[in-house]
Amino acid sequence: CVVESSRDHTDLMSQWVGMLVCMRTTINLPDGLGEEAKRRAAQQGRTFTSMVEEGLRTVLAQQPIAPAVTLPSFGKTGTKALIDIDDRDALWAALDSR
Repeated sequence: CVVESSRDHTDLMSQWVGMLVCMRTTINLPDGLGEEAKRRAAQQGRTFTSMVEEGLRTVLAQQPIAPAVTLPSFGKTGTKALIDIDDRDALWAALDSR
């Protein structure tokens, strides 16, 4: 973690505390995305790391995706399926017969 110059004492202290609990990692980004993020960070007078951190926090704060629903199954385990779902024509014929 890098501690940058700070405007007030509270900011500096929070950065020092953050330094004690931060993690260093490598991420692979498309060149254009990384370059644009660095440009935008510089325009806003902030670090690339703070941009990535804000983005991650924003995504993680969003509502979680609903868990996958388990669909009911019928028949006995190990028996042959009534329709081969890889056979598009058979699948459409079964759907049309309903």
